[in-house]
Amino acid sequence: MAIKYIPFKPEAVEGQAVLANFNRILKYKGADDATMILQRGMPLYEIERQETVGENKKGNMVIRGECVSACAYLKEQGTTIDLVYIDPPFASGADYAKKVFIRRNPKVSEVITQAEQELDIEDLKVFEEKMYGDVWDKEKYLNWMYENLMAIKSVMSVTASIYVHLDWHIGHYVKVLMDEIFGEGNFKNEIVWHYYNKMQGNINRFASNHDVIFLYSMSEDFTYSKVQESRGEKVRQIKRVWSKETKKLVNAKDENGRVIYIETDEKTVDDVWRIPMLQPADTQEPVGYATQKPEALLERIISASSNEEMLIADFFGGSGVTADVAHKLNRRFIHCDIGINSIQTVRDRLVADNAEFDVLEIKDGVSLYRNPVQTMEKIKSLIPGLKNEDSLSSFWEGAISDSKLGIVPVYVPNLMDSSTKLLDEVLMNRIIHQAIPDLEPNIKKVIVYYIDISSEVEIRKFIAEDDSTTIDIELCDLKTILDDVIVSDYAEFHIEKSHDDLLGGYSIVIDKFASDRVMQKIDEFNQKSFLNSEKKYKPIEISEYGLELIEFISVNCSTKSGEWHSDSELKIDKLGYVIRNGVKTKEFWDGSIRCDKEPLRIKIRNICGDETVYDA
Repeated sequence: MAIKYIPFKPEAVEGQAVLANFNRILKYKGADDATMILQRGMPLYEIERQETVGENKKGNMVIRGECVSACAYLKEQGTTIDLVYIDPPFASGADYAKKVFIRRNPKVSEVITQAEQELDIEDLKVFEEKMYGDVWDKEKYLNWMYENLMAIKSVMSVTASIYVHLDWHIGHYVKVLMDEIFGEGNFKNEIVWHYYNKMQGNINRFASNHDVIFLYSMSEDFTYSKVQESRGEKVRQIKRVWSKETKKLVNAKDENGRVIYIETDEKTVDDVWRIPMLQPADTQEPVGYATQKPEALLERIISASSNEEMLIADFFGGSGVTADVAHKLNRRFIHCDIGINSIQTVRDRLVADNAEFDVLEIKDGVSLYRNPVQTMEKIKSLIPGLKNEDSLSSFWEGAISDSKLGIVPVYVPNLMDSSTKLLDEVLMNRIIHQAIPDLEPNIKKVIVYYIDISSEVEIRKFIAEDDSTTIDIELCDLKTILDDVIVSDYAEFHIEKSHDDLLGGYSIVIDKFASDRVMQKIDEFNQKSFLNSEKKYKPIEISEYGLELIEFISVNCSTKSGEWHSDSELKIDKLGYVIRNGVKTKEFWDGSIRCDKEPLRIKIRNICGDETVYDA
């Protein structure tokens, strides 16, 4: 439950298209919901510091949580942001997945150069895990974006700018929202990112080779530095200077009134950016994240719209490119994302680049499972008797058949949509006055599941006092369903004290590792591949030791409980090579990890991203 609600930045920009008018144009049913959410405010939850990397004197943050909740925390702390870049879902209708790779078995005696039994890169891939779904109803998406943009605006400084990265699916609609939120007069650019190296198949239209990035400022007083790029050769051109009288660029002239020419091999960057997208064959930047953007794109944004030591934030941080580039350019950073894979990816990426930061988790009930998509799938399988029901609208997740009541529709919140995550009067009003009236007359009962609730007493009172329906409404807490199914991974290990005069310290040797969750995924993949394979399928097999399922190990020698401190860590890449304390090596993992001091706790992350802590 939220501690309290933090007000959004209240004022709409005067003279702009109001949301109600925009909604009428779109036949947008969520107008009242958006208004009520803005009146309610941003939910503020408890926040827990999971780990501190380095001294972190600059206060850099990696936050696991949803955008609006993160903004509530930042606003409560009095934090103001100088530059925002967001790359939110594009409402493209696509699901995004993480490729999962079996690691090399460190117990085998022979030395191999790549993962065990590898034939080519595709054979390394074991299965894919859905990380998030970019499947949206347009009206819900716009409501969601409006709330998020209002929350972000609430923590931006008066001289700040925001870059919103979208594509053709939804960008033109969001542009109208941004005109309202930030003001048409504060619109600066529609930037076209032309990724000219995108591979195209045979299609019966012009190929889509660009995204759009909308740039808005909070006011006319904003940070901007002209960005230059090389022409490749020198050219002769007229020198241009700023005129205080006309407040425009004009031709420079000498004392005789003649135009001045200069030779230069540079040109000022315009609003079409020709920057290549990352390719599978690239070896420097990719971190295995489906929607990763190139560093060159963020280097240009951060260099143009911020100065050193300014605070840069990305509330849909994904692979962590914004935070990483901000660190490299000597800016402070905030990375925020709802998915555990994003947090782990950026955490490891920042460690490798010697950044210092805190890892924080918002205790808002969303972090029930590995990520929102998998939580939703788990929920559907755990609700007793829940089945799809074609006669119901998409608002209902399905229905349960009851021998006395007949069909009982079931509502389950969409964890990707913050407006449904919290069961409050806004959502309850929508259920009673929009969803229930659309049901068949013979429906006698509905079940409403929730992740978080504003106040159960108040919601039950709200239901009781509303006489518009005779249908019974049952409230159920989803956490009670999921809490019992999260089973920790199993590990056996022993600790050896080294007496070597040169090295000394301790060695933790992993003897055995088992993960029911990963093995379930592998079994599902084997079954599916067997059924779909046209030739004899060789299933993926895991050794009796199970060490192939380990991706990352960290040792804490400093504290027995509470905040994690990583005194020694290693990551095993997909080819089996060790990344030790952020430094890449060409060594294969031998099944152990060393530390200088006596270990107190050990953290092991499996190849799907689940982490379990063990007392040493």
